[in-house]
Amino acid sequence: MAEQVIQTDDEVINKELIKSWLLWGFVWVLFAPTLGVIVSTKFTYPEFLQGLPELTFGRLRPIHVNGVIFGTFSTLFIGLCYYIVPKLTQVRIYKEEWGYPLLWIWNFNLIAGFVSLALGYNQGLEAAEFPLVIDIIIWIALLAITVQFLVTVARRKESGLYVSMWYLIAALVWMDINWPFGNFIISYAIPGINNAALHGLYIHYIVGLWITPAGYVLIYYFLPASVRNPLYSHKLSLIGFWSLALFYPFVGIHHYLYSPIADWAETISIVMSILLIVPVWTVLQNFFGTMIGRWQGFGSNLTAKFLITGSLMYLVGCFQGSTEALRALQQPTHFTDFVIAHSHLTIFGTFVLWALGGVVYVWPRITGRELLSFRLANWGFWLITAGISAMGLILTTQGLQQGYLLMTGAEWVDSLVTMQPYWWFRTFSGISMDVGMDLILLSLLWGRKSAAAQPSLAQPVQTAGVTA
Repeated sequence: MAEQVIQTDDEVINKELIKSWLLWGFVWVLFAPTLGVIVSTKFTYPEFLQGLPELTFGRLRPIHVNGVIFGTFSTLFIGLCYYIVPKLTQVRIYKEEWGYPLLWIWNFNLIAGFVSLALGYNQGLEAAEFPLVIDIIIWIALLAITVQFLVTVARRKESGLYVSMWYLIAALVWMDINWPFGNFIISYAIPGINNAALHGLYIHYIVGLWITPAGYVLIYYFLPASVRNPLYSHKLSLIGFWSLALFYPFVGIHHYLYSPIADWAETISIVMSILLIVPVWTVLQNFFGTMIGRWQGFGSNLTAKFLITGSLMYLVGCFQGSTEALRALQQPTHFTDFVIAHSHLTIFGTFVLWALGGVVYVWPRITGRELLSFRLANWGFWLITAGISAMGLILTTQGLQQGYLLMTGAEWVDSLVTMQPYWWFRTFSGISMDVGMDLILLSLLWGRKSAAAQPSLAQPVQTAGVTA
């Protein structure tokens, strides 16, 4: 079917609301990854910041993890959805006025949660550490945001439903179910080994049924829009969506092999982890197919560079995730930095990069300001890319080395001594990533007044390729 051009209509978006959400996202971009550098420094200097219980590793680490997931990524994602959803539905957000109180509730609640973690109030389950009252407020905010976006989709003027909207609906509904499952039911009602098994499901649902489909919302919208090319394949988008929905809910136990959890449950998680290659390969084929005929302008297209680089990180990170679910590979990698390499390559290297790509696309269109300097922003991109690439390589290498050392009977302390040089490079790679993000934000916030009316640019959409 022929390409259909839809003119973007600024009347359906609330630029100030989007800007406010993104500004708060910038705060978390500066805070959470920088805290990660501080935490990593404690590996080489255990006495660093000693003396205050609030600054110990055990309290800072969950702040860093939750700060990246719910602060950096989720806040930017929600802000970008206030741009994406009206554009693809051609109607204003339902109950748009809710966006401002939700902005303050979301972010001040996160601040309260991080302060609580620093003070030692912790539920003890990864990605479910916040105190109960914080969890309840987050859930209420998520439910309100879900109502806003889903009702907007239901009231859309566009007859078709773009791929990004499939994933938006899925991400919100899955998260609304998963959040009370992990923070209310598992934390308080299920003891023993069943608690560990179900927590494995919960934390993987955070990654696979919230962060992953949310990330797909961003790249499925911003990649075709930024390179002005139709989405490559409708069939691949269908396969990617339904295979993610079918396979991912069963992978959560694959970090608990060689445990008292039933063998049949472990085996199912292994099989489903390998089958995740299907959605990964199909969506990546879609993304790289969309770039066909557009590579000549890739060097000057900062949004596309973030999105495609994130896709490459996604390929590597998901390959790690599927293969480390195998019993033979998990034996030398479990409880080592190999797993940390996998999480950084996916959460930061993929989804935070996709969010930054979306921000680079949207910010000039809602502020009327171009980048302060493309060269400066491009340096930021390369510092981020070099940092996360080095971190992934370093952590993978040291994780394998540590694992095989322990398998040969080496003492735990001896393995730590061997790891120390790697941890130096890990900290330096984190600093590179932080400086790169600082340069990106500097270029955005201090940008020049745009002479062109960027918001009126047309977005090419291929009806047969992106709607159902």
